[in-house]
Amino acid sequence: MDVFNRLAPFIQDFIYENKWEELRGNQVAACEVIFDTEDNLLLSSGTASGKTEAAFLPVLTEIYNKPSSSVGILYISPLKALINDQFKRLEQMLLDSNLPVTKWHGDASQTQKNKLIKNPEGLLQITPESLESLITNKRSACLSLFSDLRFVIIDEVHYFMRDVRGLQLLCVLERLKQLTGVNPRRIGLSATLGDISLAVNWLNTGTGRNCTAPIVEEGKKRVRLHIERFVNYAEERDLITRDGSGNVVDVNSGDIGDREHYEYLFRQTLDKKTIIFTNSREETEFIIAHIREIALQNKAPDVYRVHHGNVSALLRENTEDEMKSADEKIVTGATVTLELGIDIGSLDQAVQVGAPLNVSSFAQRLGRCGRRGQVPQLLFTFVESIRINSADILGPINWEFIRTISIIQLYLKDHWIEPIPPQNHAYNLLYHQTMSCLKSNGEMSPAGLAQSILSLGCFKNIPQEDYKWLLSHMINIDQLQRTEHGGLIIGREGEKIVNSHKFLTIFMAPEYLLVKDENRTIGTVDKVYPVGTRFALAGIAWETVDVNEKSKVIFVKKVPGVSVVDWNVDFNAELHTVLVRKVRSVLKENEPYPYLSDRCRDRLAEIQYIARNSGILDNLVTPLSDRKYAIFPWVGTRQLMTLNYALRYRKIKSKLPWITCVYLEVLFEGSKEELESIIYDIVHSDLNLYDLPLPDKVQIDGKYNEFIPLELLRKQFIEDYLDFEGLKDGLS
Repeated sequence: MDVFNRLAPFIQDFIYENKWEELRGNQVAACEVIFDTEDNLLLSSGTASGKTEAAFLPVLTEIYNKPSSSVGILYISPLKALINDQFKRLEQMLLDSNLPVTKWHGDASQTQKNKLIKNPEGLLQITPESLESLITNKRSACLSLFSDLRFVIIDEVHYFMRDVRGLQLLCVLERLKQLTGVNPRRIGLSATLGDISLAVNWLNTGTGRNCTAPIVEEGKKRVRLHIERFVNYAEERDLITRDGSGNVVDVNSGDIGDREHYEYLFRQTLDKKTIIFTNSREETEFIIAHIREIALQNKAPDVYRVHHGNVSALLRENTEDEMKSADEKIVTGATVTLELGIDIGSLDQAVQVGAPLNVSSFAQRLGRCGRRGQVPQLLFTFVESIRINSADILGPINWEFIRTISIIQLYLKDHWIEPIPPQNHAYNLLYHQTMSCLKSNGEMSPAGLAQSILSLGCFKNIPQEDYKWLLSHMINIDQLQRTEHGGLIIGREGEKIVNSHKFLTIFMAPEYLLVKDENRTIGTVDKVYPVGTRFALAGIAWETVDVNEKSKVIFVKKVPGVSVVDWNVDFNAELHTVLVRKVRSVLKENEPYPYLSDRCRDRLAEIQYIARNSGILDNLVTPLSDRKYAIFPWVGTRQLMTLNYALRYRKIKSKLPWITCVYLEVLFEGSKEELESIIYDIVHSDLNLYDLPLPDKVQIDGKYNEFIPLELLRKQFIEDYLDFEGLKDGLS
């Protein structure tokens, strides 16, 4: 019997009504795995390839044919917006099935939640934090809700794998298994995965099942790419514009590149449904404000929107609905919020301002365009500030530009995406899950608590001694308390943490102030803008009219013009060795890149000339001045940081000039050859990373780090961030 005839009747009807010509390859493969095996399932394919349906068609059929006595399917998403989006699609599919679908997140209906608790059935859509809340605060409800849970569908697996929320999710799913004794099958959905085996291992954590990851040929895809460049000159002599007679007509054109850039973006997005991706919220706000001003001058319609985490949920949803509409050609500035698979219909193109953070991010952003049979079209733009007389021989190299070419080549030609970095010592999460477990269970013996927590798959690399150390520290700072029977309960200080509504989240979020225009919420900012101050939010300029610091609300009125806003957030990115090596090959080789504009092609030739003549491509050490040297081992950020600290161990002043830099800058009194000899000696030594002169408070950022001994945070940094073996391999 073919797959279609094995599907539930209501699904067959749905397929007929929506005029599907056939099931896609991944949908057939998914059905075969779900119907004919007991394996977990990993589906990895491009955006709009029918992955969601591939997961739901067979599992809904299974639940329809053999009804569950509780919630049968748990769908987990990183975003409430994704849940709301999927809810609409599922409601339509389930009309004639008698299988209810329920949303469960902070904005969902309490009535519907109570109804599900009284009569648990069908499909439940939830975020990791809401699932954490359920298992922590409604333990008995969880027993009935999930006593016959058959399937867990995890959307956007690649996102969870790269984030501590993913570890939290795995812990909660294992705790749910401990509580109910039920081991549901897991189905992972992802558009961008590099090493499939890493994702398979992640998805399988704690299940004891095999996982099948069917490879379905999607055929070769065409992609349209173009990179354009604009220049701001920083030398005064370059700011002067003269007319045909040689008379000065403008001495204020230092930002001419910016102006050209905004006008170019206006023209390129005119009457085209577009997402303009940037790497920061400030840049998104600024670019959209400028394009809107140009549209106003040209009497063009205002189709410009902003979509990022600080814009209110209502405004974001309105933007998504407008983009989904075929009638309007909306242009939306966005950060990572539109990387994930929210359905915004068919896009004409995407624009990336500056370099994508990494290959994975590029793959996600490329996947947003080219839906429903269109050729994906992605435009890159750069604005450079050029100083003609740069003192540093490497100063004229635009590393961001070279990195963009490298990222494009790695994804489209080499089919490579960054693997997931290790998170084997997540003490931050260990603290959180300990507190969550005690809140859920009440008093536990230290041995029982250790057995419950350390048996979770995420903590398999944490020794009992470390956990004992953490528990003792938590007792000392009153996060935990010993009872007279020798058990452990949450302490007085710990109660303040677990009873806060912020406890459920494991990711760090700053304190935000609400921005309101009368009673309409616009979004949030992370600092007080005093009365009379103008700032940008949601693509519009506002002026503060009142501030209620106690309630953390800024009241504003709309004003004309362009304004700025800044958030106190660090740029966080790192480069993989494979990407850094590709940067070197782009500088070294004469490969043609047809997607470069003439200006970009000229700039690349100029940068290649500088790189080849500076010696950085073939020498480990390059002199920059009398005592300053650049070290180019062509390795990733983690390996470069390991060398940085190893050099400091040898009393050599070393630094990474900026976070995505591909070289170290050192001050050294000796010769180039002596410095090279020291580096090779380091690489061939038995270096003990625990001897390195790390800063006292060195740590991988974590929300609950303040409750963890500094020695454990240092150990986490050494074990999960530094990479001496990778450095040795890179220099071998």
